[in-house]
Amino acid sequence: MNQKDRADAFQALHQKGRPLIIYNIWDAGTAKAVADAGAKALGTGSWSVAAAQGYADGENLPLDALLSTTRSITAATDLPLSVDFEGGYAEAPGQLAKNVDKVIEAGAVGINFEDQVVGGKGIYPVEKQAERIRAIRSRADERGIPFFINTRTDLFLQEGDREKHSALLDEAIGRAKAYAAAGASGFFAPGLADEDLILKLCEVSPLPVNIMMMPGVSPPKRLAELGVARVSYGPGPYRAMMARLKEEATAVFAAAG
Repeated sequence: MNQKDRADAFQALHQKGRPLIIYNIWDAGTAKAVADAGAKALGTGSWSVAAAQGYADGENLPLDALLSTTRSITAATDLPLSVDFEGGYAEAPGQLAKNVDKVIEAGAVGINFEDQVVGGKGIYPVEKQAERIRAIRSRADERGIPFFINTRTDLFLQEGDREKHSALLDEAIGRAKAYAAAGASGFFAPGLADEDLILKLCEVSPLPVNIMMMPGVSPPKRLAELGVARVSYGPGPYRAMMARLKEEATAVFAAAG
């Protein structure tokens, strides 16, 4: 399967009420394991990829290292791969386009692209983020690939009090509409857990909605009933794997005296 075919397949997997499950990976080895487990597509998590190489999240992992990881994953499996690209490793639209071109060249068929100011404070104004999305879409179109831009809003993650999330929903919906008009393919709302809010977002969003599994979030089957089109596990798989590794290593050293 060539890259365009993988990109077409990835697009088709986003169906409202039949969510694509992304059990996030961080290298070629985990990609093969998750593929063998029955995954239909793969997605990295920025936190996990960075931590696996000794870096903190937030674009501290060098771009070249991320691209190397992307190439190793796409060489290890033929499944479509979406890369968590954080804020694109640039602010200016022109440099963003150049960076995304490198991700496409490495074999990815999509990215997560967030609206928080990486390394700064707050969230980009919606007009500025839309301009950044347009630059990415334009470069992907030049490549002739139906590149999946999963636009992430950090509105809910940055507000830790879930009781206040209902007051943010209208802004989130407005961003979904603006991002769709700019050329986005999906809308990612990590941190959103309330079923009523998820249902409303899925009902009015012009883009397929992606929800991240976190404590307090309903299981995937229930999210499907709410209209979710993609479910991600974020850093959860990495944290679980590292906890198990530490537990087993501790037991080995303890037994050895």
